Amino acid sequence: MLCERCQERPASVHVTRIINGEKTELYLCQECARELQPQLNFSIPQFLAGLLDYDPELEVKAPPAVERCPECGLTYEQFHETGRLGCPECYHHLAPRLDPLIRRIQGSSQHRGKVPRRAGGNLRLRREIENLRARLQQLVQQEEFEKAAQVRDRIRDLEGRLEKGESSQ
Repeated sequence: MLCERCQERPASVHVTRIINGEKTELYLCQECARELQPQLNFSIPQFLAGLLDYDPELEVKAPPAVERCPECGLTYEQFHETGRLGCPECYHHLAPRLDPLIRRIQGSSQHRGKVPRRAGGNLRLRREIENLRARLQQLVQQEEFEKAAQVRDRIRDLEGRLEKGESSQ
């Protein structure tokens, strides 16, 4: 497919714009996309900032004072513009505003990391049990009791293995 703008080079950028419910699509080459970038008004920091701003409750909860990291001087507004924090201390000093955003984007505000296959057997079992318990709650709420019973039995099996000191398969 050729670029819809210049009709010379192959299209490698797909742009979808939705304005007032009207969807338009453009297939552009790299050069035309670069030329139109100011008109497209898109950047990764703006995208992240827009994603982060989506929660209307966040603005109600946010304290009105200007929050500033004492280490690097970054304000929340600067983070909002760039999508980047200035230093590791920003996480602590801007936590009231960052935690809800991180939770919404990643599902949790706690870093869990990866577990090594050889050494992380028990930790892997505990995490699987934790996930299965959450699944069990969902199934009970959905009144899928047969599946819930299977998940309950799997949890019991894994807890037994954990007590014996076995690791997962």
